[in-house]
Amino acid sequence: MKYLVTVQGSQADYEAMTGRGSAGSPAWDEAGIRAMFAHMNAVNEELAANGELLDAQGLAAPSTTRFVTVDDAGNPVVTDDPYAATEEVVAGYWLLECASLERVTEIAARVARCPVPAGSPVHPVVIRPVDETGPSRD
Repeated sequence: MKYLVTVQGSQADYEAMTGRGSAGSPAWDEAGIRAMFAHMNAVNEELAANGELLDAQGLAAPSTTRFVTVDDAGNPVVTDDPYAATEEVVAGYWLLECASLERVTEIAARVARCPVPAGSPVHPVVIRPVDETGPSRD
């Protein structure tokens, strides 16, 4: 079964990773950044070796986000940086093919053990099964 596993974050977290900490998100140092990337790379390498990894990406800061909707006349309405006041957004994801929910839960727990600076907020790792029952995409 396929699962989307996401990690959450906030604009404050992205700023903290560039050394600009805040009351709720302490600044990261270079060693902390290296430790975080080493942890995530080890997870990705294991998943790739096991054949469970379909895709994985980290996402750019929420401040770079753009929403596009349409008005009543069908004209595009663009909003830049819609997450300015939002506390949590998707910071990255894995698309996995796993044998069971228990297995993907083990993976999510490993992701959740990623090293972070003391005092950092605790964000959930979210597991969502991919709905493969829809119409054929062939």
